[in-house]
Amino acid sequence: MLERAEPAARWVTLTAVLNRPADDPEVTAAHRAVVADAPTRALLDRIPDWTAGDKLGGHDSPGFAPNLLMMLFDHGVTPGDDPRIGRLLDQMLDHRDCEGRFESYAARRASEAPVWGALLCDSHAVLDVLVRAGRAAHPDVQAGLRRLAADMTNTAQGRAWPCRPHPVTGFRGPGRRDDFCPQVTLEGLRVLAGAQPPFPQAEEVLAVAQVALRAWRMRSTEKPYMFGHGTAFKTAKWPPTWYGAYAVLDALGRYPALWRGGQADPADRASLAELAACLVRYNLSPDGTVTPRAAFRGFTSFSFGQKRTPSGFATARVLAVLHRLDELATDAAAVDVSALGSSKGGLGTARPPAC
Repeated sequence: MLERAEPAARWVTLTAVLNRPADDPEVTAAHRAVVADAPTRALLDRIPDWTAGDKLGGHDSPGFAPNLLMMLFDHGVTPGDDPRIGRLLDQMLDHRDCEGRFESYAARRASEAPVWGALLCDSHAVLDVLVRAGRAAHPDVQAGLRRLAADMTNTAQGRAWPCRPHPVTGFRGPGRRDDFCPQVTLEGLRVLAGAQPPFPQAEEVLAVAQVALRAWRMRSTEKPYMFGHGTAFKTAKWPPTWYGAYAVLDALGRYPALWRGGQADPADRASLAELAACLVRYNLSPDGTVTPRAAFRGFTSFSFGQKRTPSGFATARVLAVLHRLDELATDAAAVDVSALGSSKGGLGTARPPAC
């Protein structure tokens, strides 16, 4: 990865795999190269006007502004690298509802006029980028964190976040009213992993992480509506924006108490090892690189948008997620992935790895 011509692959490898600090000379050089790289400039040119409305699809779209910012941050871009990032963050801060949730300006259907309102997958996604951008101390972000904690509730699966109806249109996402939302819950866990001080108590947050992991363990009998665990779940779609093995491990890998220490549940440790084994089997080639098997349209000029050649960036990102779980490497290596069922008894059979 360090020999790749792709600056983002080098930056991710140095910082998220080799744990080099930001002031390391190689890291600073990689960062400069990322900012000067043509693909980075192309991503920066996609930064939208938050107040103009989301015309680019749903919350899984790479064009959804929080997803785009996360993609830039994953490449090594910082808010200080381009004034358009700061402008977008300021616009996000300007739009909160009366209870402290962050809003987006979107239409329920293409034929309808957009309105301001906060679904939890709006507010959590915006909080996620604001915290990662270094604005956690802002009073509105602090208020948003308190609201995020208050929105946590007892669901049918345990303490987590449900899908909350849109306050204006009444739209509510998939699933039963009392079920937890897998996507919103992963977003909330990522937010809380980066927020200081913790909101709420660490024990309660860990219990939420266990609910998110339980969905994998109970997939054959309690499949969340529209959130399956088959081949599409195990195969990352690039850039990763939605619920899948990559996203689950990216979020839960920030909570080592799930697998480390006397309080860790062996069932949670085993589930994490299974998910890590699936991420390897369904995404890595025998030489350890990632050749994307699924990608969003509009990224053919990026390595992660190419389905026939290995992607340095995708490889580095998968390695970064797996690196958090290094202590489970032996457990994961012992997993027979072909014996793991999918949701509702499906096989989720892996395709042969790319050579």
